Parts: sequence; structure tokens; C-alpha cells
Amino acid sequence: MELKVERLEIPEGCNVIFGQTHFIKTVEDLYEIIVAAVPNAKFGIGFCEASGHCLVRGEGNDEALKEAAMKNALRIGAGHTFVIILRDAFPINILNAVKMCQEVCSLYCATANPVEVILAQSEQGRGVLGVIDGSSPKGVEKEDGVAWRKDLLRKFKYKL
Repeated sequence: MELKVERLEIPEGCNVIFGQTHFIKTVEDLYEIIVAAVPNAKFGIGFCEASGHCLVRGEGNDEALKEAAMKNALRIGAGHTFVIILRDAFPINILNAVKMCQEVCSLYCATANPVEVILAQSEQGRGVLGVIDGSSPKGVEKEDGVAWRKDLLRKFKYKL
């Protein structure tokens, strides 16, 4: 077995949701979930089929984001994983609906941060061991950090 690290390429101004599922219809179900949750969101989905033709399948309502999601899925190359690249919405807007999708087994991350995927490569294929989401902490929040955080949440209209 060999360990590998693959960095996701997240387009400027976008967020990514990376997870694992178990069935080919996931790409269509996730498409419907995202459109129903945030109709104006732009997105692309890439899904690694783990049996049969073993292709990267894709859906989305933005061709560039769909291509980016499929490119990331192909780079990761781990069976039954999916990548959603999202613009004009945040993962918080769709995350619970994605979790409730009957095919979704687990989510590794939902972020706009740089993401590295830690993979194990065997003779059979690749599996995800985990992700590195962003950077390590540089300290502990102080009063100015609290004020910044609260201001940001109000700017995004998540708090009054």
C-alpha cells in the first residue's frame, strides 16, 4: 500500500463539499437537492463510479464548475467519492440536505479553504483516509477576534 496526497483545486470564490456515497444515481439526486435548496446557486458535481465502467460522472448547472468538480474527482480517484463545487451559496445552505441523501455515506469536508485529500493506494484502487482542511491554529481568539467573527456572521446575514 502506498500513501498519496492530492490537493483539491477550488475555483476562486467557491466552496467545496467532499464526501462518499454508494450508488450511481447520486449525481442526479445531489443535483436535485442543491437546486431545491438554493435555486440561484451555481454548482458542479463530480462522482467516481466504483464498479462497472468506473467512470467519473458529472452534473451541474454551470459547465466550468462541473468540469472543475469532475477534474478533482478524477485526480482523487477513490471509488464512490463525490466533489461538489459551489458558487453563490455556502455549504451551510445545503449541507443537511446533502447528508440526508439516501446514498451519502459520509462527508469529509465542506469548506472554501485549501484541501488536501490523504489517500491509500492498493492493487484494488484508492481509498480516502481523511482530509487536511485549511491551516493549523496560530493562537487563541481574543476580543478583537470575537468582534471580527461576529461582524462577519452579520455581514453574511447569518446573525441579526
